[in-house]
Amino acid sequence: GRALAGNRDDVVIATKFGNQRLEDGTRLGINGSPDYVRQACDASLQRLGVDHIDLYYQHRIDKSVPVEETWGALSELVAAGKVRHLGISEAAPATIQRAHAVHPITAVQTEWSLWSRDVEANGVLATVRELGIGFVPYSPLGRGFLSGHIRSIDDLDPTDVRRAHPRFQGENFERNLDLLKEVETLAAEKGAKPGQIALAWVMAQGDDIVPIPGTKRRRYLEENAGAES
Repeated sequence: GRALAGNRDDVVIATKFGNQRLEDGTRLGINGSPDYVRQACDASLQRLGVDHIDLYYQHRIDKSVPVEETWGALSELVAAGKVRHLGISEAAPATIQRAHAVHPITAVQTEWSLWSRDVEANGVLATVRELGIGFVPYSPLGRGFLSGHIRSIDDLDPTDVRRAHPRFQGENFERNLDLLKEVETLAAEKGAKPGQIALAWVMAQGDDIVPIPGTKRRRYLEENAGAES
């Protein structure tokens, strides 16, 4: 909110609701109830210090609440001017279709990279393109692995959740390093970084694709931006 002060018109704000937490950060679980949708939106507006959110995502699907009820509440937020566009994350094709029937979906966010290509086979990518929905791949750098900066599990902080991910463990890690070498070879031929090659591949899949790589440091931001060229 402090960063946005005085700069609201220069940015597009995307945020999410769905993983309900207490004020101390304790996670309560996934909540897609209409009351929580409204409460979460108002709380985000207050924290951000803005009067509307450009793109509001349902972070995860609450299986105890019909998606039509959740999206009915979201549609009301759009009508009230609190939200401009709606998105959904980690949803199956049928769920995307049901939500889209209540209110048009602008963006679907799901993992997609050279390392994780499930959306090409499970119907998600085909569904969003059939409905004219934009696709926002998260982890387009393979959770950082395709950047080439992670050469050993010890490169990850002891509290890093990736340590528990099967792809980063034991023989899997070693096999994935061998795959990374292929990306690094191509990057060297192009005079680029491995992460730039990985991002460029995702962006080359279509004009409807907007990847969102995690960026904790300025040098990574600059490196990621170079993927366009």
